[in-house]
Amino acid sequence: MATRLSDLLAKKAELEQQIISLQREERGAAIAQVKALMAEHGLSLADLGSARSTASPAAAPKGRTGAKVAPKYRDPASGQTWSGRGLHPKWLRQALEGGAQLGDFAL
Repeated sequence: MATRLSDLLAKKAELEQQIISLQREERGAAIAQVKALMAEHGLSLADLGSARSTASPAAAPKGRTGAKVAPKYRDPASGQTWSGRGLHPKWLRQALEGGAQLGDFAL
């Protein structure tokens, strides 16, 4: 029996719809099960969020965290600060070229 391409594509579309429907049902059942377990053990969403902070350092995401670094140096004239990371800011570079020492600006 020869099968036409259009017949196979129609069956594929039907199977994809069945897959989507089944995924939704299973996801809903999983959510209901999680909610029941949370209610049974008196857990809240906040409890789930705190589990991440107690995870091992190996589970922590790698890369930049975006956390600010405390300043280590301050320009007494302008009040601008520098954390000591990266390139020297313009105000510090000019002062160092003028003969100042880095320690002169330490906080």
